[in-house]
Amino acid sequence: MKTSTVIPIAILIGGAIVAAAVYFTTSARLSPGKYGKDNPAAMRPVSSEDHILGNPGAPVKVVEYSDFDCEYCSEFQQTMHRALDSYGPAGNVAWIFREFPLTELHPDAFKTAVAAECVAKTAGEDAFWKFTDLLYAHQPVAPSSFGEYARQAGADPSAVASCIVDGSMDARVTADRENALEMNAPGTPYAIIVADGAAPVVISSSYPYNYIKQQIDTALSIAGKRP
Repeated sequence: MKTSTVIPIAILIGGAIVAAAVYFTTSARLSPGKYGKDNPAAMRPVSSEDHILGNPGAPVKVVEYSDFDCEYCSEFQQTMHRALDSYGPAGNVAWIFREFPLTELHPDAFKTAVAAECVAKTAGEDAFWKFTDLLYAHQPVAPSSFGEYARQAGADPSAVASCIVDGSMDARVTADRENALEMNAPGTPYAIIVADGAAPVVISSSYPYNYIKQQIDTALSIAGKRP
């Protein structure tokens, strides 16, 4: 009798350990226990100052806080491009990108985030999104390569370098990072799915596309839009 009880319990515990391992290895995380419960209400409202891919007036918005040196963020980047390919043409979903450099884990993360913001400042949003794709495709990118990838994205490497040196975009990166910490974001990728009439949904890891799709479809239904 005891044996038949112990085995199922062992299976359950083993399954829990595996599930926890999967969760904790699909995001770059800060010190365990340092941050409290998710607080999506603290998220800064989306505005025209944000990097927005898709319809700015979309009923569902995915607001991502990301680190360019985080390999799981690269996976989430691909997932979001796939989502925009599916939902973007109808104007139902928008993707908002914000900086969350995990300087505790990645020494060049802040510099890389500033470089991305400088590409946006000097060459516009199209160049920004191309630059982010290049950063994720070649991570980790050394600062010495910023100029080449900026050129490939359609920006002027000299203008980007001057922007980095003058520090004009440092405050923006810091503001994004501080906002993520205000929400108690424990690591990256960290995203909030927001929709009219729906409670915000926290995505605190790099989940498979089908899971993200399910969350988007649910949000669209609540917002009165068919998936």
